[in-house]
Amino acid sequence: MEKAKITGSAPILLVANVEKSAEYYRDKIGFKINQTYGEPPNFSILSRDGFHLLLSGVADPKHIVPHYKVVHNMWNVYFWVDNIDLVYAELKSNGAEIDYEIEKKEYGVREFGIQDLDGYDIAFAEIVR
Repeated sequence: MEKAKITGSAPILLVANVEKSAEYYRDKIGFKINQTYGEPPNFSILSRDGFHLLLSGVADPKHIVPHYKVVHNMWNVYFWVDNIDLVYAELKSNGAEIDYEIEKKEYGVREFGIQDLDGYDIAFAEIVR
């Protein structure tokens, strides 16, 4: 029996201001803003290197709860990359807010994190052998 394949996935972040958040991800993290919906904008589809991130606006900021506020040191989005040093240098030079510097982790990666406008922790990691 032939089985269908999942061909993609996209984390969805609830944000206070879709337009400002999309611009942050574009200007600081290198994402492309593919589409934005609503007036004022209330949903946006972003992409970088074939991966997507969705932003959805919320009227009440009480609904924006970064994972680290629920589970200690937990990210909202985790990206694997092929060169952690280049990604780190790019994001730092773009002015992204570095949450923690590159560290070698016991789970086999070199990783660093940033924080976005809504306080979400976004991690970038390169697998090390």
